[in-house]
Amino acid sequence: MDEILKTIGDTIGGFFANPIVQLSFQLIVIYVIILWFAAAYWAFRDMQLRTDNPVLPYVAAALIILFTFVLFPLGIIVYRIVRPQEKIGEIYERNLAEEALLAEVESIRTCPTCQRRVHDEWIICPTCRTRLNRVCANCGRLVGLDWSLCAWCGRDFERGDLAAITPVSGGLPEPERLEATTANRTAARGSGTRSASVRQAPRSSSGPRSASGPVPEP
Repeated sequence: MDEILKTIGDTIGGFFANPIVQLSFQLIVIYVIILWFAAAYWAFRDMQLRTDNPVLPYVAAALIILFTFVLFPLGIIVYRIVRPQEKIGEIYERNLAEEALLAEVESIRTCPTCQRRVHDEWIICPTCRTRLNRVCANCGRLVGLDWSLCAWCGRDFERGDLAAITPVSGGLPEPERLEATTANRTAARGSGTRSASVRQAPRSSSGPRSASGPVPEP
């Protein structure tokens, strides 16, 4: 029995004493050490892609190194559990996609009264009849209700309206197409009727005087 054990021991010792086997073991150890440091570098780079904190990448690499070249696979498993799930680039892409979606939703115009979707070229909402746009009296393009001037022709609505209302010297006001409500039109017609009646009164009173003429002397 002792001889058998001695023979087995000599065989194993001779196997490990073989230079080729020793070189193979050395290469395996070097390969494992390279994998160890490569895993630490991978954890360092991976953490840089997942966080803006400049310290965390070094902490991740130190975690792999502290597990030694024998237990570093366990360190990799622990790192993959505790690392952030999303990369910084993925977070930025998701934020850009959300902003693009919000911008697309905001670009869809809705009626301020009924919140129904309306077209940009509509003047009145067909659902609740809310005024949406108006037509420029100068160029005929659609403009917003809150615009103080036309973006297409540069017409100043406030000055243009005042100029149209102010009479020109020696004549009537300049003819311009102005938006007016039914009340303003009614008031303008009423004032025109009153002025016409005032102008006709002197004519009727002066008519008989001019018709009678001077009385002939006897």
